[in-house]
Amino acid sequence: MARIVVAGAGAIGASVAYNLALRGAREVVLADRGPIAGGSTARAMGGVRQQFDTAAEVRLAQASTAFFEELGPPVFDQVGYLFVATTRGGADELERRRTMQVELGVPVERVDPSFVDGLRTDDVVGALFCARDGVGDPVAVTRELVRRAADLGVEVRERTPAEALDAKVLVIACGPWSAELGDQVGAELPVRPLCRQLIETTPVAGLPERLPMVIEAETGFHFRRRGDRLVLAMADPAPRWTDEPWVDESLFADRLARLEHRFPTASTAGAAGAWAGLYDMTPDAHPVIGLVAPDVYAACGFSGHGFMQAPAVGEALAQLILEGGSSFDLSPYTTERFASGVEFPETLIL
Repeated sequence: MARIVVAGAGAIGASVAYNLALRGAREVVLADRGPIAGGSTARAMGGVRQQFDTAAEVRLAQASTAFFEELGPPVFDQVGYLFVATTRGGADELERRRTMQVELGVPVERVDPSFVDGLRTDDVVGALFCARDGVGDPVAVTRELVRRAADLGVEVRERTPAEALDAKVLVIACGPWSAELGDQVGAELPVRPLCRQLIETTPVAGLPERLPMVIEAETGFHFRRRGDRLVLAMADPAPRWTDEPWVDESLFADRLARLEHRFPTASTAGAAGAWAGLYDMTPDAHPVIGLVAPDVYAACGFSGHGFMQAPAVGEALAQLILEGGSSFDLSPYTTERFASGVEFPETLIL
């Protein structure tokens, strides 16, 4: 019998398994119904930011960023995150967030966004930039975590359902499929899948070498560089609550028009392709991290932030499992909060 079975070999599960082994846990199995990083992780945008709205999430992001910095290029490019606001209200909201973030040690600066070559800025009221943020390769990072875990003795079982394995302790890190496994082991997890899509453009000449992730604060429209192309994303006009990821081509024209407006350098770009993935959403768009049933722990419900928080979440949950407590504040992430009706202020779901 394995001592600990981690269900889900995406970024979160791989980080949990690695951190368990790093702290001396033995007989750890990392299991997935599919291949390593074959689910939502493979379809992620890859953004890594510290600009969150709650202290607990900022702390997770700070620790995760330190891990990504250790990995460095080519799996993590520290090109920064640029938020631009086009309304006074949007700029005030960014400033409110910045004040808290700076107090916690995040180097977020007010900037003139025209430092980004080709970016339209005449309609920008305010902009913030954090140079320590960046973009990563979710699949490459996950595989590195799995490699490190295996080197420390973790047994990796691809195409093996976790429920088929005996375990003393189970960790549910299955992303949008976490509730399904939770139901089988008596853990009620308020997680449901939300379909989101990304569009990759045709090649764009003259892209800045260090183009940051650019986000419009009011709309959530954002884009990043990937090679000689751009990847675009934005929430759908109406949420697609489904476990079937599918691409809605009717949205292409709108997204490309938004890109042309914000980044005229890409005015001739078309849509070369698109893909869809699943966010694992909770009612308040914050994760569940911790004990959810006897000998059952969960790390799920990240609502689009799983990859960027995975390093710290793995560390935090491994501490909790092995030591009974964590150096991170996990109190906001218990399932009890849903019964009490507690809501979090984080609203930026990218």
